[in-house]
Amino acid sequence: MSLPHLTCLLFLALFTVTPSSSISFIFNGFKHQNSGELSVNGAAGIIPGDILKLTDQNPRLIGHGFYPDPIRFKNPTTKTPLSFSTSFVFAIVPGYKPLGGHGMAFTISPTKNLAGAQPNQYLGLLNITNNGNTSNHLFAIEFDTVQDLEFADIDDNHVGINLNAMASKNSTKAGFFIDGNPTKHDLSLQSGKKIQAWVDYDAQIPQLNVTLSPFSHKPTTPILSVPVDLSPVFQDFMYVGFSASTGVLASSHYIFGWSFNMGGKAQSLDLDNLPSLPGTKKSHTRFIVIVSVAVCICLVITAVGVVFVIKKLNHVDEIEEWEVDVGPHRYSYKELKKATKGFRKEGLLGFGGFGSVYKGVLPDSKTLVAVKRISNESQQGMKTFVSEISTIGRLRHRNLVQLLGWCRKKQDLLLVYDFMANGSLDNCIYENPKLKLSWEQRFKIIKDVARGLLYLHEEWEQTVLHRDIKAGNVLLDSELNGRLGDFGLAKLCEHGSNSSTTKVVGTLGYLAPELTRTGKPTTNSDVFAFGALLLEVVCGRRPTEPKALPEELILVDWVWDKWTKEAVLEVVDSKLKGEFDEEEVLMVIKLGLMCSSNAPSSRPAMRQVVRYLEWEVPLPEGLAPPWESGKDGSQGWEFEDYVHSYPSSSFLDNVSNWSPGIEEGYIDVEAGSMTPPSLYRAQV
Repeated sequence: MSLPHLTCLLFLALFTVTPSSSISFIFNGFKHQNSGELSVNGAAGIIPGDILKLTDQNPRLIGHGFYPDPIRFKNPTTKTPLSFSTSFVFAIVPGYKPLGGHGMAFTISPTKNLAGAQPNQYLGLLNITNNGNTSNHLFAIEFDTVQDLEFADIDDNHVGINLNAMASKNSTKAGFFIDGNPTKHDLSLQSGKKIQAWVDYDAQIPQLNVTLSPFSHKPTTPILSVPVDLSPVFQDFMYVGFSASTGVLASSHYIFGWSFNMGGKAQSLDLDNLPSLPGTKKSHTRFIVIVSVAVCICLVITAVGVVFVIKKLNHVDEIEEWEVDVGPHRYSYKELKKATKGFRKEGLLGFGGFGSVYKGVLPDSKTLVAVKRISNESQQGMKTFVSEISTIGRLRHRNLVQLLGWCRKKQDLLLVYDFMANGSLDNCIYENPKLKLSWEQRFKIIKDVARGLLYLHEEWEQTVLHRDIKAGNVLLDSELNGRLGDFGLAKLCEHGSNSSTTKVVGTLGYLAPELTRTGKPTTNSDVFAFGALLLEVVCGRRPTEPKALPEELILVDWVWDKWTKEAVLEVVDSKLKGEFDEEEVLMVIKLGLMCSSNAPSSRPAMRQVVRYLEWEVPLPEGLAPPWESGKDGSQGWEFEDYVHSYPSSSFLDNVSNWSPGIEEGYIDVEAGSMTPPSLYRAQV
């Protein structure tokens, strides 16, 4: 080979491995997404006005926008990180002003797709499986608008540095400095206004600085300045871009401009030269003056009608931005007031700590409905209202109570359901029932509830933890079909993950014993409550009966005692007068004991429960005592374990003076109190 050829080959080889350490770009707005300037996926796209929109205000979205080409982030010779600098202007517009979600992040990633990433608190970056893995090679600066305790977030308005995990290595409350002033000024990330961020990494020190400002000028003082070695995180080539996600409540996430410089300082962006936020217009002093004068004249002209206008306004439904796309049909307050004849006591179907339920007839369609009016004084009121709309409002199953619509007028919160002509199951199986159910009807209702609970746990897009399964929350329609209702305590979580809440709520007698230790609801804790429901349907009594004989105080203990003595048919409800299918009854009792196991891992999943009830598979031969330890190490429990798990002395006093009515109360362990349940009891 000749010397010129060898020289040429060496030159080409050197060229292919030498990075472009001076790569830089700047976008003052973005062209159409097909232009190749950016690579977008998920909910992200370039909208009119040349703005990158990562998400809109729909729930559980993920949006990514990346520079299309990989960039070298490590020196090819020393394999040490290279310095970089970036600046970008963003805005977060919440759908519901007090509660936006979930946030966005500037990220450097090995891939543009981030396959498997989850929305909500994972910001479209990671998921519950790979969170914290060093193999992620993920660097992110998060702009988080929701406080997630599982990630030890400091608040719901912070900036954090994340390395391979959603728990920030360093974080601080969002804010900015003004040159020459040491005072940090607060800055709301979800104000809906443009915010400029600078991220500067000096690989020589190494040190990472993050700076924020609502202005075009870059402050000299960053809000985060920490030593960070990115050697283990960076690969040779990485992609740079943005990621955002939404949860049950959502925000729109926008990027207006972006500059990036590898090896030098990124150019700051002039906010005035960037696109305007969608739906906003620049103000003009002259226009404001003209409008102000016109408004004043109109106010003077209409002064005589002020009293009339005020009265009219009292009957106008208030609609906030977040309510437009939430849940099913929105009824007017006037329509529901007319349907219930002014919420008269004669139409009252039931009541509880969260409010009252009224029978109503919709004036136009003449449809019978049940209207749940959530109490203004309930501390859980708005939380319960939003929970029911965001869960049951989107669920569709023949064995769930259907939410038809809702209404909010100032402090009046109203939910409209299908009318359940035969009321709640507890009124049909306890003392002196208005409607006596045969065993055939009871067995069908059990299977109906099981199918509804299977849908919640496995068949909907997310796992729904009901957290308050009991006879009082099983409603019967005109054909005696069983439907599970009252989703005021329900929690959502992704399939395969656990709920992050540690607040124990539910009804005494249906609470799984592990809840008093972990506080975390699971599908297993719902199955425990379903087991209590199975036994009470067979026996025609509550899970705990204070006025019963000592050996009959706790239903599951009494049933087990009879089972071991081969006299279990003695527990069957006497109101059935011996008319029942013995094989079905024995199967339901055994299944109820299995579901009531103290060990969560010993309880069957709802899919297996349904198969048992449909006789698709036989029940296991043996049966361990419900309180026996399982492979998860759970220990036995007694009624006293419930009592001792509550911190409030006033609650202990209530239990010591317990009456049958108190059993219907639902428990809030965190508050150390007991209040009546949020029941929908549509009684004829």
